[in-house]
Amino acid sequence: MSAATDRLEIEWVEEPAAELLRVLFDYRFLTGDDVRQLRGGLTTEPVLTNRLAECLIRLNPWLDNDGVRRVITSITRIAAVDLMEANEKAHTALSYGVNAAHTEKDRRQDRTVRFFDFDNVAANSFEFARQVTIKGPRQDIVPDIVVYVNGLPLAVIECKSPALADPIGEAIRQFRRYEGREEFSGLGATRLFETAQIAIVLARDVAKYGTTQTPTRHWAEWKDAYPLSLDTLASQLGRTPTGQDILLAGLLNPATLLDLVRNFVIFETIDGRRIKKLARYQQFVAVGKAIDRIRSAQDPKRRGGVIHHTQGSGKSLTMVFLATKLRRLPEAENPTLVIVTDRTDLDDQISAQFKRSGFPNPIQATSGETLREALSGGAGTTVLTTVHKFHSAVPKRSSVISEAENVFVMVDEAHRTQYGALAARMRAGLPNACMLAFTGTPIDKKDRSTREVFGDYLHRYLIDQAVKDGATVPIFYEMRDARLRIEGRDLERAVREAFPELSDDEFTKLKRGSRLQEKLAGAQVRIDAIAKDLLDHYRTVIEPNGFKAQVVTISRDVAVSYVETLRKLGAPECALIMSNSNSDSARLQAHHLSKRDRDDRIARFKRPNDPLKILVVCDMLLTGFDAPVEQVLYLDAPLREHTLLQAIARVNRTADGKTYGLVVDYWGDNRRISAALDLFSEEDGVLNAMRSFSDKVQLLESRHRAAMRLFEGIDRQDEEACLAQLEQDDVRAKFELDFQRFSEAMDMILPDPKALEEPYASDLKWLARLRAVAGRRYREERFDAKPYGAKVAEIVTRYLSSDGVEQLLAPQDILDPAFKQHLDMLTSAEAKAAEIEHAIRHEIHVHRDENPTAYASIWEQVERIVNERREARVSAASALSRLQEIVDRVATVRAGTTSASHGLSGTAGAIFPFIDAALDGKASPDAASELAGALEGYATVVDWQLKEDVQRQMRRGIKEKLRAQGLDAARVESVTAMIMDVARARLSR
Repeated sequence: MSAATDRLEIEWVEEPAAELLRVLFDYRFLTGDDVRQLRGGLTTEPVLTNRLAECLIRLNPWLDNDGVRRVITSITRIAAVDLMEANEKAHTALSYGVNAAHTEKDRRQDRTVRFFDFDNVAANSFEFARQVTIKGPRQDIVPDIVVYVNGLPLAVIECKSPALADPIGEAIRQFRRYEGREEFSGLGATRLFETAQIAIVLARDVAKYGTTQTPTRHWAEWKDAYPLSLDTLASQLGRTPTGQDILLAGLLNPATLLDLVRNFVIFETIDGRRIKKLARYQQFVAVGKAIDRIRSAQDPKRRGGVIHHTQGSGKSLTMVFLATKLRRLPEAENPTLVIVTDRTDLDDQISAQFKRSGFPNPIQATSGETLREALSGGAGTTVLTTVHKFHSAVPKRSSVISEAENVFVMVDEAHRTQYGALAARMRAGLPNACMLAFTGTPIDKKDRSTREVFGDYLHRYLIDQAVKDGATVPIFYEMRDARLRIEGRDLERAVREAFPELSDDEFTKLKRGSRLQEKLAGAQVRIDAIAKDLLDHYRTVIEPNGFKAQVVTISRDVAVSYVETLRKLGAPECALIMSNSNSDSARLQAHHLSKRDRDDRIARFKRPNDPLKILVVCDMLLTGFDAPVEQVLYLDAPLREHTLLQAIARVNRTADGKTYGLVVDYWGDNRRISAALDLFSEEDGVLNAMRSFSDKVQLLESRHRAAMRLFEGIDRQDEEACLAQLEQDDVRAKFELDFQRFSEAMDMILPDPKALEEPYASDLKWLARLRAVAGRRYREERFDAKPYGAKVAEIVTRYLSSDGVEQLLAPQDILDPAFKQHLDMLTSAEAKAAEIEHAIRHEIHVHRDENPTAYASIWEQVERIVNERREARVSAASALSRLQEIVDRVATVRAGTTSASHGLSGTAGAIFPFIDAALDGKASPDAASELAGALEGYATVVDWQLKEDVQRQMRRGIKEKLRAQGLDAARVESVTAMIMDVARARLSR
């Protein structure tokens, strides 16, 4: 190092760091002579043994001199096979103390010796020394600053000049030499790092920290001076804080340092290696703010809150740290901790995290009965469960498990399932518990009550900050499209010929219920094209760097097709991970896996060197799946909002050599990904718009009375008498409306246990059953399109062909502001086309029934589904002009005037095509006008659509007019039904 560089290191880095410790936190500076005296002149001893002896006697006045010597020996002469084992043993001793013999009144008993006073920070000695020489077996090391607490070195600081090309990299390399690892094996002084918990590298504007044997990529910045604000820190320093100022203020605040050592260090065994983890700043701050609210809340019910930490930033560990802190919180009085997830795989994942972290005796509930038993066992229990187990654990509202206030419930991904009856049962069973919500995705404006139930945000750590901090890698998004087209124009005729037994009405229902989007997605010609493109992309972009891939599909059938096609194309080893069902087809059952086999494949996929390279999924591993080796997600499913964000986040985990994650979207809908990213908006007006709880209760009471009024004075046990009340069509229609409104009011109350009160829950259940029985008795059997689905799919795909796959959107960073703009407006023409297309689709959706023949048939929609994927996003200018033409046509359709309506408009124009088609083009426009006038007259009766007698008169009038026109009696009924459908759609206003 040159003299100039050395001077910059001292003046710009080391001296400001020393000044901050001394002035801001009152650390005592130790000179070289102080250090020599306090460690008894032993240059090989990193511990200030004389200072440690003084502190041990002060903190443990019962300890005699022999006990002091034994305790010091226990921490300075640790028997271990390597540094990590020695450090773990030292950490256990520092956190929990060590046992020492104590004789009182001739009675010998062991007592715990404290190294620190964690409750009274001021009772400890905080000191630091500069340029401390520590002798190693072969070389001396000279750290720039060593921080001591009660004589124990807890933090080691290395300073580097900011003028160096890579000061942080050089400092981290120096720590490898100090620890004597990797290329410096045998050259360090490892004993210093047996007790040291934090390693810090400083270069003025940038600073990072790690812990024992931290790999280079896991060194991180500490960007929050909590509990100090940045303004307070700047005021106390008298200048704008640098990066190293913030890190030192955040990590080495005396209270923080002891808190980190005691509560925020864990050791885990991963892939056979023991590793040590120290909390990141977002985890420490979130836990601190949660504890602050628990301690300070005036209302015990408002002690909770929401912690939003983006996917991949260590949310599960934050839960472990909070649980550890709660265990030691005096106010919590040995609390009961309940960790709740909404899926078994997440429950397994978090349970494994707690167990790996060494958390004492966590119980994973296997049933509602074991859950209730575990929570009834008294204070101090830690239980992990899925929310569904509360159904049997709390069979009714009065089935309280515990009324204790020192019950803390931590709910993972709270916005997903925490509003229904299951969550209400959880709250009924634990009425005084503190509820703490964790989520990896934002709470959006449509999420009606996460913060209403749990409280406001405690802490937020957003995706952009995680990327900046290196906690996750940036995610790039790429859009591709399989270019499909429909060959020929005989598709509808082919489908009609395949099902000659269907009536016109049944055929119409078949067309509406055929789930064409999924059938198109599963067309083999499409999967062949995408699988080939996917495999080419993986082999050229992902596999050469040693990373793996996940394929997400729309259904399990399509997932099977992908696996079979990839294997046929000679892909690297791939596996299908999906849920199993006994009712699955033989094709699906051929791919069933036992839980053991499924877990084995997932474990193999996570191992970088295992040949299993590709996982194909549908309904599993989209959330809570942590595989750093996964770099690309091939997306061929219409995931939305939170589910889409959570799936995308599968690729954001850090790994050696991984600089980004990639999502290749073959489903290709820029509005869908744009809407998902909109969830990150800070706007949240939903709470202001919500009804007060008392208003909701009043609404529930009134709607409950309305729903039950029909059965007043009737024995509810007499089902036939109750069903008799629903015999008339108009009565059933009114009952249906009242039931829906009562159910909606219940949903507004949930998950508050008020919804479980009698008679609401039991009455809703009774009404639902009565409604189902009445539906079976009085309604016509509904046409089921499902049995025809496979044949329809076969016919549709027969008419499809593919022109291969093309890239529609080159990879872009999802956090780049230009990316969102690009999605919203790939070109100005496309933006306009998308807007018009959306308006047209809304028009068709809302008004199709008013004029069915004027709107496109479902088979025209097939072609639109295929062409829309290209036209609306590729040939935007062409699509724009075509869509503008359609807008003009839609206006005439809305008015009821079409080329098929012979100049008629309104209701007459909408019904004329039915009559004309039935009479082979010989219908009279005047007859349609007269019939429309009669129908409009009947429609002046209030709520006519709910009154069967009015509808009966309308049908009679329609049939008379059709017979007068000469319509065959066999077709009168079907045409009447179609005309009534139009009347209901157009005149029920």
